[in-house]
Amino acid sequence: MLGPVCRLLWRRLSRQSCYRTYSAQVRHVPRRALLYVPGSDERKIAKIPQVAADCVALDCEDGVALNMKDAARRTILKTLDEGCVSIDGKDVGVRVNSVSSGLWRDDLEIVLAAKRLPTTLHLPKVDSLEDINLFAAEVERLLQGRLLEDPLRVIFFCESGLSLLRLPELCERGLSLPPQLLLDGFVFGSDDFCADIGMTRTSMARELLYARQKFVSVVRAFRLQAIDLVYIDYKNLAGLERQSLEGASFGFTGKQVIHPCQVDIVQRAFSPSPDRLQWATELLEAYERHQKEGARHPNVLSCFTPLSYLASLLHPPVLPCFTVASPALPCFTAAPFCPTLLHPSVLPCFTLLSYLASLFCPT
Repeated sequence: MLGPVCRLLWRRLSRQSCYRTYSAQVRHVPRRALLYVPGSDERKIAKIPQVAADCVALDCEDGVALNMKDAARRTILKTLDEGCVSIDGKDVGVRVNSVSSGLWRDDLEIVLAAKRLPTTLHLPKVDSLEDINLFAAEVERLLQGRLLEDPLRVIFFCESGLSLLRLPELCERGLSLPPQLLLDGFVFGSDDFCADIGMTRTSMARELLYARQKFVSVVRAFRLQAIDLVYIDYKNLAGLERQSLEGASFGFTGKQVIHPCQVDIVQRAFSPSPDRLQWATELLEAYERHQKEGARHPNVLSCFTPLSYLASLLHPPVLPCFTVASPALPCFTAAPFCPTLLHPSVLPCFTLLSYLASLFCPT
């Protein structure tokens, strides 16, 4: 019974589409926790090396008062250029001001003049295709003639009712940015969204259930990272854990954080559990066993999971990949699923993804 279902799933996943497909040359950047650091606050910037967050955004927008915008730009430029703060091993980005603010061009002009560019640019309050077009054209102009080893990553923010309604077309436009830019995902800005439509914000966030689920459904359909709302009450760690696990179960790939004390809880919620790691290890061992026995397409999955769980194996929020040589050292990834990514020839080493490919991909 499992064989026909696998073939059906494979045919559905192999169809041509406009979705993101990752090549072996594109490095995946995990963003389980996205921490904002005010660009004007040198004391907080100096603490970045001690924070374990996957992603840090030096902020020019909401975290910086209007009269401190220029100071924030200069401090960020100094941080990038002088290397006074070690940022190696992290996705260090810059959140510029929105297109509608009129401040974004000044942000980009200074930030993109840095000798060492940020990994990622975060553009808030993306409400229209025109916002994306203006942003992309300005970045392309400022980077003209500059050779980049890797494309500059981009994260867009959905923070209004109009943005949520237009989200499919915004995603589609974002996937056709100039070659210097690579759209990695979208952030759901819950507080601005609530203010925009007149919604009353509560700690349980039940009022945002529809918006969050629509957001993550659309963004993940385009194989992009979907980063969940901020949990404002940073001292309530139990509430943070509950909301983080809920977001991971919805399909979000990460969460915004506003305080370092939130990072560990959030990143744990968006990482594979010990049970999942044990299951994956047993799966790899079973694969090796069946390969030695000469089985071509072993019906191994039925030994570990019910049939109803099969589809969810292909689309987990965070799928653990780990090599046969070092199964205890997971390489966490929120990379979008696509058949190309699963094919063993694309991966430099044997992983759980390769094994799933061997089960589902006809030879």
